[in-house]
Formats: sequence, C-alpha cells, structure tokens
Amino acid sequence: LHLRNICTLRGRPVIFDCLEFDEDLATTDVLYDLAFLVMDLWHRGQRAAANRVMNRYCDATGEAAGLALLPFLVAVRAAVRAHVTAASGDVGAARTYLDLAGEALAPEAPVLLAVGGLSGSGKSTLATLVAPSLGPLPGARILSSDRLRKARFGMGATERLGPEAYRPEVSTAVYGAMREGAAAVLSAGHAVIADAVHARPGEREAVEAVARSAGCRFTGIWLDVPPERLKARVAARQGDPSDATVGTVETQLSYDLGAIGWRRLDAGRPQDDLAPEIVALAQA
Repeated sequence: LHLRNICTLRGRPVIFDCLEFDEDLATTDVLYDLAFLVMDLWHRGQRAAANRVMNRYCDATGEAAGLALLPFLVAVRAAVRAHVTAASGDVGAARTYLDLAGEALAPEAPVLLAVGGLSGSGKSTLATLVAPSLGPLPGARILSSDRLRKARFGMGATERLGPEAYRPEVSTAVYGAMREGAAAVLSAGHAVIADAVHARPGEREAVEAVARSAGCRFTGIWLDVPPERLKARVAARQGDPSDATVGTVETQLSYDLGAIGWRRLDAGRPQDDLAPEIVALAQA
C-alpha cells in the first residue's frame, strides 16, 4: 500500500499490483501496511495527508493501542525503502529514507490539546492544520465530537443526524467517549487533539483531568469569533461533519460559558496564521 500502487480511477483511489499470486505474502498486519502509505506520504512532504490517512483509519476501526507501534512500523518501511533505493544506485535518495526512519524513531512526548469554541469558530480546520506537528509521527490523533456522534449512530461523517442525536444524554456520552479515546491514545504514547465545543466548565475540567491522569502536558485553546462571523461560516458549510446551523449558533450564543481558563485566541484571523501559534503553545 504505497503511492506507486494507488491510482485515481473515476474519482476514487484504486489499489493495484497486489500480491494475488501468493496468499502468504499478501497477508500482513494491516497497521504495517498502513505504515507504508503513511511513510510514503511523509517522505514526499505530504504530512497533512499522512496524518489524515491515520486519522480516517482510526475513525473507521477505533484503533488506539496500535498507535504505539506506528512510528516503529513507519521506520521499518523507510529502512526497507532505503535499502531498495540504495541497491538501485540512488544513494542520495536512500539517505532521505534513512533520515525519515530516524525521525520516526525520535522520542516525542504525548500531549493533549483541547480546542473549544462555538460552532463556526474553526476548531476542526485548525485541528487538521495543527495535528501533523504534534507528538510522534504522523502527528496527533484528532478526536472530533462531530465524527464520534455520527459513528455512535452508524452514520457517515457527512450524513446529517436528527435532533434525537443531540439530546443532553447523548452529548454526555459523546464527550465521555472522546475522553476515553484520548486516554487510550495518550497511553499509546501519541498526541491527541480533542475537538469539541466544550461549552460547559465541567466539560473543560474533565478533559484537563484526562491529561493529569496520563501525566502528560495539557493545552486548552478557546477560539473567539464575532457572532456574525460564526453565523456566516456555518451558513457557508458544505459536506461538513458538523450538523450545526445558524440556529445552533444563536442558541450557543445564549450559553453561560462560565469562567474560561483556557488560552483565548482571536480566531477571526487567517487560520494559516493561527495554527503555528497553537502549535507553539502546545509544545511550549
């Protein structure tokens, strides 16, 4: 599973050149196979894509504990590619693969970054921009309340849920699942981004407690955006995991958010400018 064996056909990725002739050779650990694609993307400078592949795989499978192995598996794939490339005579390219293997094996402390803010504040976009820079390669596991809620009801990420999926008890369960998932990923030595509104003080305190229990660094970010900007962003969404509407934003604006002890940032700025600031805060 690497980029030379994947093409786009009628708008969909298609894997070819499989090992159909030998079932023993074709049967391998799925995470080890995934590591080949992650390694290949990372080597080509496509770090955001490598992180996205890992996150979508984890969304689909619920994988957490196996992430402890992923940097090692990426290093193995890079070392094999270094050997093959050197044997073909391209020593310079081989060295880049060895450098990648060393990068994958470099120790990185797990961190928990919580991103909060009302709907339309840019939480998910910023989480995607920040994730490749946090923790071991290929970056942070993003636990999104929107995606977790859809999975809870057996729905695709962009399928819309009805109001019954937003009952208080469901939201409590979704936030609980997000925290449980964060604890599992942290115990595997990886970084986590908890992407949710976190409107209630108790929700913010509970996610901080996950980091304390894991003995890792916690950074809480609250994104401030003017109300009209929030509404405009939500109204413009298409094909987004969030089901929030302009009415949702208006309801949230009436919330008593309590004292917000997290770092508050003006998220009306360009997100490409804001992301490096968040990375620096999480790594400080």
